[in-house]
This record gives sequence, structure tokens and C-alpha cells, in this order.
Amino acid sequence: MGYRIQIGLLFAFPLLVIGALWVLGQSIPVPVLGRAYVIDFDLPEPGETIGLPDVQGPDDLTRPLVVIDAGHGGPDPGTVGEDYYEKTIVLGLARALRDRLIEEGGIRVAMTREDDSFIVLGERAEIARAMNADLFISIHADSAGDQEGVEGASIYTLSETASSEAAARFAERENDADIVNGVDLSSTDEAVNAILVELSQRRTSENSAQFASLIEREGTGVLRFHPQTRRSAALAVLRAPDVPAVLFEAGFVSNPEEARTLASAEGQEQFAEVLARAIRIYFARQSGSE
Repeated sequence: MGYRIQIGLLFAFPLLVIGALWVLGQSIPVPVLGRAYVIDFDLPEPGETIGLPDVQGPDDLTRPLVVIDAGHGGPDPGTVGEDYYEKTIVLGLARALRDRLIEEGGIRVAMTREDDSFIVLGERAEIARAMNADLFISIHADSAGDQEGVEGASIYTLSETASSEAAARFAERENDADIVNGVDLSSTDEAVNAILVELSQRRTSENSAQFASLIEREGTGVLRFHPQTRRSAALAVLRAPDVPAVLFEAGFVSNPEEARTLASAEGQEQFAEVLARAIRIYFARQSGSE
């Protein structure tokens, strides 16, 4: 076989292999990998203004504002147990807390969602910032997969590493409207902005940790807590640099008994009682009245 023919076959071989595979693919079924369902939902257009929820409670802007975020919603069910969806359980808990705070008075309340609607993850904390909230609480429920008997609530705050990263990203935004803790960042240079945001994020993280401690303290003996009650993570809903925030994992939907408790009127009332008391003590400390 001549040298030129060998070179030609060398270049033609890959094409022959691809052609053969294509022919075989027409007659041999290819297994489908991955999940057998697709969820479609509409996302907001870029630059679209976030719709802010109504504020309930006293008509007095000097009163503290709490934004309650029921996780998931709409086509996103969250964790799914035998008989319950996370999105339904956490909405019930959020409503119970809202009702308790309004009933006791003195605190304004807003909810990121009050029904089975979907809100983009990144918008949840932004709603709290846009409303100048004094506290942001995101409510979720957990899953232990196939492990049985796992139960108990846990409280997440933003991890120290994630806090610093979030502050750096926020300081880099080219947004003349950005105001952090009442300071207009548009009138300062980048270096000063970075320092101001870092200080604000540090203060916010300290307040978040203080509130998390109050939840644990007030809930001991009333709520079931996971052995590892206090946790920190790089969660998107906790990254606002000027709104103290916690993510409260109310329990495990994968645990049928705990899921029933969380979905019950009694369980929601206990949750609301503990969280409302922790919120009031937190604001009392912030005002120096405790």
C-alpha cells in the first residue's frame, strides 16, 4: 500500500467511525439518563422591578419591620415527604408567625409570598433590602434522605468566609443607587466602599448570630432541635450586607412524624410562639430596653 494511501486512510478513519456510529444509532435504542420530568416556569425579565409585598401591622414607620420568607413555592415543591411538601409546610409556619406578630402588635410584618407562588431565589433577600427590613427570616424544612429517625430544627447564619465574599461582591457592583446602612456608596471611591460594606456585613453577621442564639434559647424545651442546632453556610438568602438574617430549618419532612407536627395547628402555634418571642427580645436588645 502506497504512502499516500496510508495517509488518506488515516484521515478518513475517524469519519468512517462517526458514520458507523450514526447508522447504528438509528436502530439501537439509547437509554435515557436523568430525571423523567421537566418543570417549566417563567422568570422575570432582566431589569424588571421587584414587586414588593404589602406591609401588615401598625401604620408607624418607626416600628421594626420583619420580612418572613416561606421557602420554595409554585412549581418548586422543595423537599417531598410521604404526605407533605416542604413548600406547604413552611408557608403554614410563615403565616402562623405573621399572625402572632400582628396579634401581639408593635411590629410590622411582610411576607415574600402569602400563597403558592414562586419567587426567584435571588429576589428573596433583595425584597427585604428594598423594604429596609430590620430582620429577615427564611423558613425551610429539611430532608434526611433514606435515614430514619432524623429530626429537629436547625438555624443557619452566613458563614464567615461567605460573608467576606458577599461583601466584596456587593462593593464591586456598579450601582449608583446602592445604599448600605443609610450610607450612599455612590459618593465614595471603591476602596472606601469596600471598607464600608465589610463593616456593615460584619455588624449584620453579629446581629444575625445574636438572633439565632435567641431562637435556640427561647425554643429549648418547646421545639425539637437537631443535635447540631447552630450552623453556618454560604446561603444566597443570607447574603444581604445590611439586613440581619437567619434561615430556619424547621425540621425534617422526610420524618413522617415530624412532618405531621410541623403541618399541624399545634406545631405551627409552638413555632410562632418561640419565633415571635425571640424577635421581640432581639428588637428590645437593639433598642437597649432589655
